[in-house]
Amino acid sequence: MSVKWTKEILGTEKPIIAMCHFMALPGDPGFDKAGGMDAVICRAKKEMLALQEGGVDAIMFSNEFSLPYLTDVKTETVAAMARIIGELKADLKIPFGVNVLWDPAKSLDLAAATGAKFVREIFTGVYASDFGLWNTNCGEVVRHQHAIGAEDVKLLFNIVPEAAKYIQRDDIKQIAKSTVFNCKPDALCVSGLTAGSATDSQVLAEVKKEVPETLVFANTGVRINNVEEQLSIADGAVVGTTFKKDGKFENEADEKRVREFMDVVKKFRASL
Repeated sequence: MSVKWTKEILGTEKPIIAMCHFMALPGDPGFDKAGGMDAVICRAKKEMLALQEGGVDAIMFSNEFSLPYLTDVKTETVAAMARIIGELKADLKIPFGVNVLWDPAKSLDLAAATGAKFVREIFTGVYASDFGLWNTNCGEVVRHQHAIGAEDVKLLFNIVPEAAKYIQRDDIKQIAKSTVFNCKPDALCVSGLTAGSATDSQVLAEVKKEVPETLVFANTGVRINNVEEQLSIADGAVVGTTFKKDGKFENEADEKRVREFMDVVKKFRASL
């Protein structure tokens, strides 16, 4: 497994993958029925353009505001996400991925339908979570990936899921090592407790040392004041909250914040 796929697919090593968070969708408790899908699409387009013009390397679309999340996502959610991405693609100039929270098979279905280059999901483990007992079946999901012709879609394994605790064990190094051996992920994502919570640099370093031939991404809480430290360890980062106005999760992406962040990233990468 080559660690260079980020260069080949995303155009750079140590990429910044920006989250484009969709507002609540049809069927979600928070869906704005008055504004309807037009309002969701309008905001998604504004955010996507702010991220793209701000200079990020790739975008990942997710149903971030479909709270509380499901582990068996409804068909209407995937259909709505496909429609949004379909309407945005004409203006999308950089690679993109998808994340249907929290359903790996449906994430792959969406990727196959839209042409996404990667997905991020919880593919392995059993967890006690805010959403109840959370189980996975990586073997089944990967076979589904091949059955639908999505074998070229890169799989980003979130091994420290937000709002959940691994039942079998706590040692992140063991989890990383066994996940790589058994499941051959294209990258591992290491997170804080919630969206916007910083990823522990020591944990990142431990994971990277344990699986040096596998890409390891900082998955939450990367900010302008810690991005150089995080990228000195990690092979890239997934960034969402810090790109939003005032750094608040619920706000829209702010192109100025994105550009300032990416200026720091580009200078750091140039120094390597």
